[in-house]
Amino acid sequence: MRKALRWLLSLVVLIGTLSAAGVSAGAATAAEPKAGTDIKDRILAIPGMSLIEEKPYPGYRFFVLNYTQPVDHRHPGKGTFKQRITLLHKDVSRPTVFFTSGYNVSTTPRRSEPTAIIDGNQVSLEYRFFTPSRPDPANWSKLDIWQAASDQHRLFKALKKVYAKNWLTTGGSKGGMTATYYERYYPSDMDGVVAYVAPNDVVNKEDSAYDRFLAGVGTKECRDKLNAVQREALVRREPLEAKYQAWATAEGATFTTVGSLDKAYEAVVLDYVWGFWQYSLLADCASIPDAATATDQQIYDSIDAISGFSFYTDQTLSTYTPYYYQAGTELGSPNIKQPHLNGLSRYGYQPPRNFVPRDIPMRFKPWVMDDVDQWVKHKAQRMMFVYGENDPWGAEQFRVGKGSRDSYVYTAPGANHGANVAGLVPEQKAKATAAILRWAGVAPAAVVDDPAKAKPLTGFDAKLDKRDIERTPALRP
Repeated sequence: MRKALRWLLSLVVLIGTLSAAGVSAGAATAAEPKAGTDIKDRILAIPGMSLIEEKPYPGYRFFVLNYTQPVDHRHPGKGTFKQRITLLHKDVSRPTVFFTSGYNVSTTPRRSEPTAIIDGNQVSLEYRFFTPSRPDPANWSKLDIWQAASDQHRLFKALKKVYAKNWLTTGGSKGGMTATYYERYYPSDMDGVVAYVAPNDVVNKEDSAYDRFLAGVGTKECRDKLNAVQREALVRREPLEAKYQAWATAEGATFTTVGSLDKAYEAVVLDYVWGFWQYSLLADCASIPDAATATDQQIYDSIDAISGFSFYTDQTLSTYTPYYYQAGTELGSPNIKQPHLNGLSRYGYQPPRNFVPRDIPMRFKPWVMDDVDQWVKHKAQRMMFVYGENDPWGAEQFRVGKGSRDSYVYTAPGANHGANVAGLVPEQKAKATAAILRWAGVAPAAVVDDPAKAKPLTGFDAKLDKRDIERTPALRP
C-alpha cells in the first residue's frame, strides 16, 4: 500500500577504479560479446553483473541477478553495494520494460501490464536500501530519489547495449512514483512511462484532499459502517489490546520502534478505513460487521484483516524502514483528520519518524516533491498516469499541463489501488494501449491508423500476469 533537489548534478556512472567490487571505467568499456552469444553470457559479460539463479518459464528465460552499484553516484569511488535485479528475457529484438515496485523485487517470474501489452522483455529492479540491496554500513543519507533514479539510469545504460530496442518504465504505487522520478532526472532514457496509482504529495502539510476523498468515496452506508467499526475499536481499546498483547506474546512481537503496544494498536486502527478503500471494492462492504452488535472478536478480526496487527511491530517495520525514511525525508505522507474519532484517538496519524529507528537521522526536504510536480506539469513527454476511482492514494495525483506532450491521466471507474489500463472504460483503454504500443515502437499499422483497434500483443497468462501488489496492510503506497 504511500510519496527534488538532487538532481542538478550530472551523474558520472562509469568511473575510474572503484574498489574490489570491480566497477571501473576500463571494465565498462570492455568489448561486447558477439550477438550470437547465449543471452546469459551476454548479460554476465556486463561489468558488475553476477548470476544468483536462473528459473525456467515457458517462452522466456528468467534470471535473478546482482548488479554492483555505487553507494553514492556523485562520488562513485566511495564504496559499492550489490543491487538485486531480475530479467524476464523474451528476445533482444523485442522492446523492454523497466519495472520497479519501489520496494523489494519479486524473484518469481512476473510480467507487468505494459510488458504483456508490448510482448517484451522485463527488467525489474529492487529499490536501494531494501534488504538485501542495502549498503553495509548503511549511510541513510544516500537513500533519496535522485540516487535511486541514478541506479536505474546506470543499469539502463549497461543493458541498452544488449536490449537495443525501445524501453518503457513502469511501476505501481511507490513503483509508479519511482518511474516518474526516474523520468524527471533522466528524461532521455525511456521512450515512455506508465505510472500506476502514483501518489503525488506536493505539500506535505496540506492534506485536505484526502479528507475530502474519504468523505465522499463509495456510498454513505459503507462509509458509516466502516467508521463505526473503527470507532468501536477505540471504544473497546482495553479488551482488544488484551487480545493484541496475547498475540504479540505468542509471536514474540515487540514495539520498540513505535514506542508501545498502545501506539501500535491505534496506528493499526487508524489505518482501517483507508486500508479498506485501498485494497477492497465497494461490494466488499457487505463483509464489514455491524459495530453495534459485533463481538470483540469480530471487531478485532475485521481490523486485523484490513489493517494488519502485525504491521507496526519491530519485526515487520524493519522491512519497511527505507519507505518510512523516504516518506519522512522527501515523499511526504498523509495526515487525515477522521473527526468521528475525536475524543478517542490519543495520537492521531503518527508521522513517519515514529516508524524509523531513532538512531537513523531524518530531515524533511519540502522542495523535492514540488520540483517533480512542476516538471511533470510543464515538461512531461510520453507519460501516462492511471488511477483508481476509489483509491485514497489518488486523492493527490500527478497532472499534466500545457507544457506536457503526448501525456495522459486516466481513472479506472470503481477501481482500487490495483487499477490498470485493462480497467479503463473501452475508449480510454484502447487509447492508452495504443500509446503504449506506439511508444514501444511495436504498434501495428492498423493501430497507428485507428487507436480504437489497439489490444495487447500477448494473451493472458495466469501465472506470469498475476498481480504482485505490494499488499502489506498499512497506510503506505
